[in-house]
Parts: sequence; structure tokens; C-alpha cells
Amino acid sequence: MMDTMKKTIIISALGAMFMASCADEFNTNNYTVDRPARTEAYAYLNDYQPLKNYVDRTKYPNFKLGIGTTASDYLKKELVYSLVNSNFDETEPGNAMKMASCVNSENGEMNFGTVTEYVNAATDAGLSVYGHTLAWHAQQPVKWLNSLLKDKELDIDPDAKIENEVYKQDWTKAGSYTMWGQFPEAINAKATATSDGLTVTTTGTIPNFWELQYMVADGISLEEGAEYVMRLEIQGNPANDNLHYVIGAWGNDIKTGVLDFNANMETRDIKFTTTAAVTGVHMLLQSGDYAGSYTIKSVALYKLESPAVEVEKEVNFYTYENKPDGGFPHYVMGGCAPPIQNGALHYEPNGSWNQFFVVPGGDNQLDEGDYVFYVDMKSDKEAAGIQLTVQNGWGGDAQNFTAAIPVEAGRHTYALKFPGLTGSPSKNYDCILKPQTADATLDFYSLKVCKVEKLNSIPLTDEEKKDTLTWAMERWISGMMEACDGKVKAWDVVNEAISGGNPDAEGVYALQHGTPENKDDFFWQDYLGDLDYVRTAVALARLYGPEDIKLFINDYNLESDWDQNGKLKSLIAWIKRWEADGITKIDGIGTQMHISCYANPQTQESKKAAIVNMFKLMAASGKLVRVSELDMGYVDANGNPVKTGDMTEEQHKQMAEHYKFVVKAYLENIPANQQWGICQWCATDAPGDSGWRKGEPVGLWDKDYYRKHTYAGFADGLAGK
Repeated sequence: MMDTMKKTIIISALGAMFMASCADEFNTNNYTVDRPARTEAYAYLNDYQPLKNYVDRTKYPNFKLGIGTTASDYLKKELVYSLVNSNFDETEPGNAMKMASCVNSENGEMNFGTVTEYVNAATDAGLSVYGHTLAWHAQQPVKWLNSLLKDKELDIDPDAKIENEVYKQDWTKAGSYTMWGQFPEAINAKATATSDGLTVTTTGTIPNFWELQYMVADGISLEEGAEYVMRLEIQGNPANDNLHYVIGAWGNDIKTGVLDFNANMETRDIKFTTTAAVTGVHMLLQSGDYAGSYTIKSVALYKLESPAVEVEKEVNFYTYENKPDGGFPHYVMGGCAPPIQNGALHYEPNGSWNQFFVVPGGDNQLDEGDYVFYVDMKSDKEAAGIQLTVQNGWGGDAQNFTAAIPVEAGRHTYALKFPGLTGSPSKNYDCILKPQTADATLDFYSLKVCKVEKLNSIPLTDEEKKDTLTWAMERWISGMMEACDGKVKAWDVVNEAISGGNPDAEGVYALQHGTPENKDDFFWQDYLGDLDYVRTAVALARLYGPEDIKLFINDYNLESDWDQNGKLKSLIAWIKRWEADGITKIDGIGTQMHISCYANPQTQESKKAAIVNMFKLMAASGKLVRVSELDMGYVDANGNPVKTGDMTEEQHKQMAEHYKFVVKAYLENIPANQQWGICQWCATDAPGDSGWRKGEPVGLWDKDYYRKHTYAGFADGLAGK
């Protein structure tokens, strides 16, 4: 972001601070130069009046001279308060009115206490307050906003559970399994696996029941914190309540107990929850105090999970529609090369065996899982023998799935299921269309690939996300307007929307959007859409703001010479698009103007020409024009920014002349009825540890609040000298 808190007034430690209650006007004696080395060069600055006195109110009745401030410094009502009140008509807080400053990122709670205090203090002092900013992608409560978009919990009984089988032993399959047993010599015991199940016969009892035990399940892995049920189909004769069991690994019993069963085959469930992940888990039945026989038909383990549904998530979509020059990549195979006609691959039968790629593997990378492929196809008749093959690689280890397409006459979309894709040996899956025996003429329009996932929640639809964020924006804007109590008449309704690149067919730059690199920002336009993002913000500001509210679109690099003011031209074009609904009305354009004075004369003249052209384009738009965040650095002949401590007197004076040029260019090129004014963003030079243009001579005052030559240049520009 071009305008952060650290770009606004930064207070240095001063030897003495005076309270504003002692003086309504800034005490210019504080600027008397008492440093001998600079007295002569800077003494003339003591003769200058406060800046706002140089505005000709008869010629420029609407012009407002503004300054960017830090709300906390202004509210101290000390030096900053007096400087602002005596030199400027309007004040704009650098951060206090941004969403992240007022909305808690953890829970979305809103707090407008600082905003209300700041607005009241400034308006009570006779200043207007300019609001910055209502809609932006940076300095947002990102965590809270993202939480609003989380997957929607399914409308199911939270206590309901479904059973997913993780292990099964069917003892009715004689000889299918081996079993382990422990038999004291004095006890006769026999275990036989037959078609009826595993029958265990014991004679007599022993003092320690655990000395006679059988392993009926083994080699199971359990997840930490998961809930399970072990299910036995078992029959005892005679009925007895002394058949013990152990579920666990050696030296780690997870669940123990006693089974009481009767002479009928019955199903017994043993539920337990793990505290840690365990491998090599077994189930032992301990028969040391049981005399008789029992038969186990099966042993199964189920993991209990919350109900889930299958959700299809689109992962790839390929189409030829609206692409007369070709759609997604395809290659000839088997001598078949269908042409692209009317947005489709057009196949006419020739009596021979044919197949061709509709999507080659390099363009279709799929992870392990179950998939559904949607084929959009038209046929001139009902046809058989048409297939889609999904193939991973070539050779013996390749996966190859083929599904028949039940082709009907006319255009239809066919859903073909391909379960069990492994993603190996590579993730590259070729999709091959095989009209082998068809005598029909086919048009293949598109292929959509969806991964099937089992979820306990389901993603919000695009419309649900839009509705949710519209609610969040309304909550935010209505709360801010209530906090301002109608006293803030002008706002940056949308900040920095234009990307500065990716032009469309009309040469208009795209809006900014989210990428993996800017995940710490929140781009409302990604969900509301490029048009409704701005239209919604404007509509809400007018709904909840004062009747005479003025709304600006603010952006940076509008004075760009490298693209002949291309970003500004794009912004003007976007404003026309936003207003094309006949409802949305945008009052003005704000240009940030974070500029530099260049030692290279050719570069300087190019920059100046682009600034003049910017003002002319803005005037021609018919909108109000505001220089919203003016500050200036210095760039030497080698193209390097110069730090304040390295600046020469001549370079300071060059900056003063450039300030004068900028201010005069605004006044000369913007008609009086379109003027909103100019806001100087940095009152003082930036400290060496500043986050904004650190160590650069960006102020009209130095870091100790002594006037600089740039103060004179700014004043002279306002006076038209």
C-alpha cells in the first residue's frame, strides 16, 4: 500500500511541546532559525504565513488544503494539533479509519472510539475531515473475513455417526487365517476354523483365565483420538459371562472387558476411543475360566465418523466454445485429426478405428482420488461404441480407465465416473476420445473434471460468498457512518482498485486480484465481482452516509509517464463501467502523487509533462479532482533516491520549485468547480526507521518542525507565484 501510517506525520522528540489550548494559531516563532549555519539561508521562511492563507478563496472557493495525520498525535492537542489547525483546512487520518483499525481480526468486533474522538476534535476546531478508506484490499481484518467464507457445516445430527470399516476377519472361510493360541498343558483346548466359523472348545477352568487366550484379529492400526467399535458375531454354549477380551498391542491394553453371551449367534459391539495412535493392534479372547465351546463367525473393526456427503469439486475445465482459433490443447492420435468448428471438435466417421486426445496429460494433472468427468457432446443420432479413456502414463505401470458414453441424439452432457485414480506413476492423465464403432457425426464441446470428496461440510457457493461479504461490507460501512455522525462529507470509497497491467481488448487495465503472493490482503472484488465490488461500496456509503456525501476513487501512479497515464485512463474507463447501471454515481478521482524531483533534466521534464496530462485527463472526466497523498523525494542524476542527510541546499530548492510546479499545474488545469483540493501526505521528513520512504526529505517541515524550502515552494504555488 502506498499510504501507510508511517507516511503521515511522525513526531520527533522535541525539547518543549506547547498545548494547543494556549494558542489557536501555530506559533511561527517556533520556526525562527537559531542554527547559525542555516540562519541566513532559511531566515526568509519566517516571513511566510500559514499555508492556507495563500489560497485565493475568491478564485478557488471549493479548494481545501489538507494534511495527512496520525490520529493519536492530533488527539494529544499539542504541536501536531496546532500545526494542522493553523495551516490546513482539512485533515485525513492515515490509518484510524481503515477497516483493520476498527474491526477485530479475531472476532469481527467493531470499535470506532478513536474515529469518533478524532472527527469531533477536528470538526470542533473548524476543519473538515476526509475519510480514508471504506473499501480496500490492504489493512483488512483478513482472518475474520476469511472465517466468514469457511465451509458450511452440513445440516445433520451432530451426534450421529457413520461406521467406516477398517478391518474384517471372516472366520467362515475355513483355512483363510491362522490363529495364535496359548494352552496350559493340563487343559484340553481346541480351536477349529470351519465353514461355520472359528469354534473354540475348552474343558475345565484354570486359576488365571488369561493363560488361555486366542488371537482373533491382528495387525490393525488405530488413529489418535478416534472412536471405534469392535464387532463380533459370536455364539456360546453354554451361556456364560466369563469370556474375557483384550484389545490392544503387546504391553498396551486399549480396552478390556467381559462378554456375556447366550446360546444364540449374536452381534456384540465393543466401543472405545484411542488416546494415541497405535499400530499392530490385536484382539484376544481369554477362555481360562470358561468351560464349553463358542463359535466366532466374524470380527470387524469400524471407525465412527461424523456423517459426510460426497461433494464434487471442479479441478479442470476445458472448452472450445467461443474460441474460434482453438481451445484447450489436443493432439492427433491414430490418424484422426478432427477440426475445430463452431466451438467444438468436429468428428465425422470414416469407417475406420479412430481415437484422439481431447486433453493431453501435461494439461490435466490429477491427484489420487475419485473423479467424475463431464463430457459435453452433440451427436446427429443415437450411437454406440464411443468411449472416453483416462490414462496415466504408458507401459505396464500405467493406469487405464475406460467408460462408455451412452450417446443420444442431440447435445447432452454425460457424467462418467472414474474411481480410484492413484496419481502415479505421474499425475498426468491423458483423456482420449474413442469413437471406434460410431457411425454418428460428433461435436465435442467441453470436458469438465471434478474430484469427488467426502466432506462433513460443504464449500459456500459463489453466490453465498457474495451475499456474506455484502453483509460484512454493509455492517462495516454503516458502523463507520454512524460513528462519524454525518460530519465526514467526503470519502475514498474505493482505494487502489486498478492493477496497472493485464489490459483487456479495449486496453483497459484489470482490477487488482488476490494471488498466493498477497494472501495477507483481502480482495473483495474476488468475491463481489469487478463491477459489484465498487457499486456495492458506493450504494452503501450513500445509504448510510450524509445526503451531501462525496465519493472518490483513489489510486496511485496516475501521473505515470512510462505508459502515457495509462492507469488513469483505465480508471476513467472503469468509472464509466461502474456508472453504466444508471444508479452508481462516483463524484471524484483522487490521485496519490507519491512523486520525486529528478536531477536528470530529461527525466524531470517527462515527469512534469505526465503530471500536466494527468490533470487535463482528470478535468476532462468531469469529476471532482483531489490530490490525495502528495509527497516528494529526490532522485539524483544516477537514478538513486537521496537521503535527507545527503541533500544539498540546491537540491532542496529544486524540490521547492517542483512543489510549486505541481500546485500551480493543479490550479491551472482543474476548473474551479471541479477542485476539491490538495492533501500533503507528509508534514515532516521521514525518520531513518520509517516504513514509508525512510530517511527521505518528503516533508514541508524537517523532522524538528522547522520550515524547509519546500514550504516556500508549496506556498508560492498556492499563491500563483
